Amino acid sequence: MGAQIRVYRQKIASTTSTRKIFKAMELIATSRIGKARARVASALPYANAITRAVSAVSSQSEIDHPLTTEHGQVRRAAVLVLTSDRGLAGSYSASALKQAEGLFETLRSEGKEIQAYLLGRKAQSYFDFRGRGYERVWTGGTDAPEFSTAREVGEALLSTFLKDYEDGGVDEIHVVYTKFRSMVVQEPSVMRLLPLEVVDEQVPQDGELLPLYEYEPEPEQVLDALLPRYIESRIFAAMLQAAASELAARQRAMKSAGDNATELIKKYTRLRNTARQAEITQELSEIVAGADALNAS
Repeated sequence: MGAQIRVYRQKIASTTSTRKIFKAMELIATSRIGKARARVASALPYANAITRAVSAVSSQSEIDHPLTTEHGQVRRAAVLVLTSDRGLAGSYSASALKQAEGLFETLRSEGKEIQAYLLGRKAQSYFDFRGRGYERVWTGGTDAPEFSTAREVGEALLSTFLKDYEDGGVDEIHVVYTKFRSMVVQEPSVMRLLPLEVVDEQVPQDGELLPLYEYEPEPEQVLDALLPRYIESRIFAAMLQAAASELAARQRAMKSAGDNATELIKKYTRLRNTARQAEITQELSEIVAGADALNAS
């Protein structure tokens, strides 16, 4: 009986230590989520401005630019998958990978080859475990993205998009990331990056007129300069959305884990007390039995 009590005491002590870790991680995620949301909000003005500029150039000029022209036959597609570097974030990475698998199935059903580009160690582990190939992977800092990483990713994707199919190029590029809706809702999403679909969620969809521009130099040269920046900004915006979603998911997961640890501690405490009461009852019974035996003798 004493051994059983020691086991429960050890379980209570270890669970208490684990709960402290969960609580610390919850507090860290809570403190960082505000900064992550602020970065998402601060990135909107630049993204909106460059989106309007690209929209204006694309809609007001009759040009045939490779980044805005649909391919007649799409034979190969690149997919950038954004996950986390670390775990303990609930189903955050699993949901993004599930969304990516759905996109893969859709593209394969359309007869398209797939080139995978990965951002985050969870995506890398997922592909490595299944023996599936990928073109490139970027790891480190998924919960605090740097623009230099977005620029590197954008250059790699743009380079493969501008290649011919015979040289290993792709005809379209998709991005799978997790969109931050609120602290409770994070939504895995797919965005087609190229050929360009100008998407600006902050622009009213009620027929807002774009400003008229005069171009110097020519519109083609303007697009050549604007579109790489547009691609970088869209990738960076997706990375910021994913980072905010990761922190929100981790904060929620750590709170849930801490609550579960508290319930376990209560359960082990009750079991320890029950075992202690049984031990005391057994000791009293042995004392009474011994006293009766002495009296009888």
